[in-house]
This record gives sequence, C-alpha cells and structure tokens, in this order.
Amino acid sequence: MRMIMNVRIPHEPFNTLTREGKAGETLQNIIQELKPEFIYFTEQGGTRGAVAIIDVKNPSEIPSFSEPFFLKFNADCEFRIAMSPEDLGRAGLDELGKKWS
Repeated sequence: MRMIMNVRIPHEPFNTLTREGKAGETLQNIIQELKPEFIYFTEQGGTRGAVAIIDVKNPSEIPSFSEPFFLKFNADCEFRIAMSPEDLGRAGLDELGKKWS
C-alpha cells in the first residue's frame, strides 16, 4: 500500500549531528535502507522535515520506516494512505454517493 510518510525532525540532536559531520551520512543510510519512491526535505512547523512516498506491504513494516528517524533524530513520523487518481477511480464514489444520500 502506498503511503505518505511525514517526518518532523527537531533541532536536536540534528544540530549536533550536523556539527559533527554525521547528519548527511545518517540521512543517506536511512534513505538507502527505506528505499522510498520519493523523498523531499522541507521545513515543517519551523523545524526540519521530510515527506516520503513509501510502499508498505504489511502494517507490521511501519516500525522499520519510523524507527530510524525516531532513534537517530528524535523525529515524529505520521503515515497516511495515498491514492493515485486511478485508485480513487476504483473507489466507487458514485455508488457510495447513491448509497449514502
């Protein structure tokens, strides 16, 4: 299942890791392990952040995506199901509209 993983990275310990020259390598190691379809880094609520598109085959995989960010950066991670236009087209919205109107 395609999911959007939203990561908020607090200033610490990231600032310290950056000063030590370890932040970039740590991020690269996490990205290589997670193999996201896409990952973009951005500001989120005044802190560093990332938005990744990941493929989760089983809910039990969620910790394998979040724990690297939790343990290395004390980050917060949120997961949302992501639908493509084709997925939405298969959702049966017209039938649902008739059923629940």
